[in-house]
Amino acid sequence: MANKEIYVTSNGLEEMQNELNNLINVKRPEIINALKEARALGDLSENAEYDAARNDQAMVENRIKELEILIENAKIIDEVDTDKVTIGTNVKLEYVSDGEIETYTIVGSTEADPFENKISNESPIAKAILGLKVGDVASVESPNGKYEVRIVEIF
Repeated sequence: MANKEIYVTSNGLEEMQNELNNLINVKRPEIINALKEARALGDLSENAEYDAARNDQAMVENRIKELEILIENAKIIDEVDTDKVTIGTNVKLEYVSDGEIETYTIVGSTEADPFENKISNESPIAKAILGLKVGDVASVESPNGKYEVRIVEIF
């Protein structure tokens, strides 16, 4: 089964590569040492340090696999078209119902961070506005109901 492309910025890819490098070269050796020390304590059946190190090892190995898959399937967003909303663009939206203005950056799902107004291309609002131009109005289907946004600016 082929994995789907994961859209990331070059910074997002670099962050994933740095995390992977840290897990492989720092965390993994630390956990191996913790396992050795825990084994030296004796009976493994009632050894909390050993159990904790094994749990840490499982989490780190799972994250390593996850990052390797993400990096392998990464599609870097480099050229941004500001004529229409695409992954990688910043977009200023007006909520039609109350006139509120918000600015978002459309990013791949791995980089989404609502606290920094980075929204996933898979989110309801991004799905509704992708491909649209300044002045277009989109109807957004969300879990909280339907609403409309107008594209004010793309940059």
